[in-house]
Amino acid sequence: MSLPALPTATTSTNLRQPPQPPKLTQAATRPSLSFVKPAHSLDPTVLWTSSIARCTRNGRLAEAVGVFSDMMRSGVQPNHITIVTLLSGCAGFPSGSEFLGASLHGYARKLGLVAENVMVATAVLNMYAKLDRVELARMVFDGMGVKNSVSWNTMIDGYVKKGEMREAIDLFDKMPHRDAVTWTVLINGFVKTGHFEKALELFREMQLSGVQPDFVTIVGAISACSNLATLGLGLWIHRFVMKQDFKDNVRVCNSLMDMYSRCGCIEYAHLIFEKMPQRTLVSWNTIIAGFAANGHAEMALELFNRMQEEGFQPDGVSFTGAITACSHAGLVDGGLRYFHIMKNVHRIEPRIEHYGCLVDLYSRAGRLEDALNVIENMPMKPNDIVLGSLLAACRTHEDVKLAERLAKYVVDPDPDSDSNYVLLANIYAADRSWDGANKIRRKMKTLGIHKTPGFSSIEIGCNNHEFVAGDKSHPETECIYRVLDLLSSEMKVW
Repeated sequence: MSLPALPTATTSTNLRQPPQPPKLTQAATRPSLSFVKPAHSLDPTVLWTSSIARCTRNGRLAEAVGVFSDMMRSGVQPNHITIVTLLSGCAGFPSGSEFLGASLHGYARKLGLVAENVMVATAVLNMYAKLDRVELARMVFDGMGVKNSVSWNTMIDGYVKKGEMREAIDLFDKMPHRDAVTWTVLINGFVKTGHFEKALELFREMQLSGVQPDFVTIVGAISACSNLATLGLGLWIHRFVMKQDFKDNVRVCNSLMDMYSRCGCIEYAHLIFEKMPQRTLVSWNTIIAGFAANGHAEMALELFNRMQEEGFQPDGVSFTGAITACSHAGLVDGGLRYFHIMKNVHRIEPRIEHYGCLVDLYSRAGRLEDALNVIENMPMKPNDIVLGSLLAACRTHEDVKLAERLAKYVVDPDPDSDSNYVLLANIYAADRSWDGANKIRRKMKTLGIHKTPGFSSIEIGCNNHEFVAGDKSHPETECIYRVLDLLSSEMKVW
């Protein structure tokens, strides 16, 4: 995107003349930027800024800069709102706007607005954060004489989106006053980076601090519960939600349905779905996927049809749920029919997850050659999930030869993933093909891939406790092993 250069404060002698009405300028004669003359006189700066805002809201940054240049040439001086409007445009449409943002920053500094106006400084900070230049954002933040909660939250959010959680926590600890936005940004950051226990720990701290969570916070906390399958805490959050004004919020209800589905309580998820005052396509997809994953294929497909009867057009996620339901029920022809309808009737281009569903569909039915044929002919490279589905079927059906044919794909998608290497080695070992098993293990050693130990988990008192084989790192290890010894003794007696 080619952007006109920003004017300097001395580029035109017109700046010394009285401000001219915008309607007399070239920019004002453009059809999309026409001004309506009000019954009473308005500040010309407000009119120009309003015109610039219309451009930035639609991502027309080059046009916005053109209007800004015309504004300066007409002798109208911008105020802090004008600068904030342009900076917000850069932040909202970061692609190709870095030079413009840096120029605006320099211009605002020249006017003294960055040092004196917290709104402008925060807009500069936000612009750099959205441009993924968090180091420049931090320089602006550190140089601010006055910071408000928006400034702190913007900087923390910049670190979170970059995945720099340590820096975000450090800033969080230094923040003089934390509001709901602060807690929410950090909680959702931990959820997105896969640190679900830390997210729930922060949620508890938020409760103890007396800050009332909003629906965005609740969605983040429920998502953490879903990924950890902590049903006890999920139930507590649900009870909390029922007392709030946002209890019927669609996003909250969708998150609760997903949490209950993942925890195996599909009846609770269905109850929430039926009581929702309004539903979105995401609501339908969530409940369909929930029934499919929990083995209730008939109900999932019934809801898939009901969704269309109520006027919702299925998308790729909807068809993933329908094909998954067929896969779990062994309905191969039904799954293939839904794949055909998706591709040829609804004109939805199949993604890797749809081909993965087909592989799983054939694998569960024992049609391993058909599953391999899908992998060999799909338009994208298979990932470790797609390959793992067929490898698991090879192990179940003791088909070592087909597993060997799959081996060439295993090293390609994700060399750092250990699961399929281990699965392939176990297939060889089960067939007593020790040379093949040792070959795979040597390959893992050469690539520096280590087997990730499996773990067991149990939820007690809304807390998740994880254990690996021979693990003695738990703070209650001594008591745990005493109870295990006691149970072993009792079992021997019986």
